Amino acid sequence: MTIGKHLRGCALGAALLPGAVSAQTIITPEAFLDAAVGKTLTFYEIRSGGLVGTEQFLNRSVSVWREEGQGCVYGQITTPNGQICFLYDNDPDGIPVCWWPFLHEGRLMVRLASFAEGEIQEVRTMTERGLNCPGAPLS
Repeated sequence: MTIGKHLRGCALGAALLPGAVSAQTIITPEAFLDAAVGKTLTFYEIRSGGLVGTEQFLNRSVSVWREEGQGCVYGQITTPNGQICFLYDNDPDGIPVCWWPFLHEGRLMVRLASFAEGEIQEVRTMTERGLNCPGAPLS
């Protein structure tokens, strides 16, 4: 199932996806979470095409992030000001990393919510498989 088709069936509704999506369509963090909770998403850096990492959305407030070759890191999810933010257990400065989710030509993307760095990542897969991380909360 493609990401766009999955989101069409979620709370985004027909207003955001009336057919072929052209340009960029902002997605609310709530709609993003409606699609992501209970799923595991892979994120790729749009410019290089390289895998950034994989994130399992355990519920609307907790996720598990794993970079390639690294261990699991748990994150607290918040949704301030139209952004989806993650504060991970291993974050040394205690400042959440925030993203703006959007659709571009039917592809789910996130843009770093920092004007200094405009990193964009694409969600290439959304599966039911977990990351099998130790100590993961069940809900």
